Amino acid sequence: MGSMLAIVDYGMGNVGSVQNALSALGIESKITAEASDIENASHIVLPGVGSFARGMKRLEEKNLPALLRASVVEKKKPFLGICLGMQLLSLWGEEGGGMKGLGWIKGSTRRLEVPEKGFRLPHVGWNDATPEHQATLFRGVRRTTFYFVHSYHLVPDDGEVVAARTDYGGTFVSAIESGNIFGVQFHPEKSQREGLQILKNFVACT
Repeated sequence: MGSMLAIVDYGMGNVGSVQNALSALGIESKITAEASDIENASHIVLPGVGSFARGMKRLEEKNLPALLRASVVEKKKPFLGICLGMQLLSLWGEEGGGMKGLGWIKGSTRRLEVPEKGFRLPHVGWNDATPEHQATLFRGVRRTTFYFVHSYHLVPDDGEVVAARTDYGGTFVSAIESGNIFGVQFHPEKSQREGLQILKNFVACT
């Protein structure tokens, strides 16, 4: 596809499985935290599993927030946040007393509120993500069932950025799109054919 995709490696996610999924699509990618790789990449993916505070701390230790902002917010490179990577886009996360996020999407990351009966946290397993509008990431996706593992979710201030919603003891935002910035709460790299289609649609963005 003539593009080099950077998978940001900050020690908070299974970057290998994301790279394997991209390789299955014939897409070249590099697992990296190097400034030159991120500056030269055509697309950037920020995967992640774990706590918001630890994720931000790891990004800051590698001087990544300013570097990513320059590439994504200023140069408008297509960006995809996966799971924790989507949550970190918010202004702040409430976990562990509160922590500032990257702040590219106005809103906060909060714990899922689910009824005690019948709903456990973390929310683990297959669930539907119902697309809104003509969401770019969901083009050609026939079965919108994806694999989730999380206890927190991004709550955007602006409904315009919502690309999909999911029901789990209540509705939460499971995908966002804001210009060149995309985020999915589920794991496309673990979601078989439909997940691969999500990644393919992202890489098609310029």
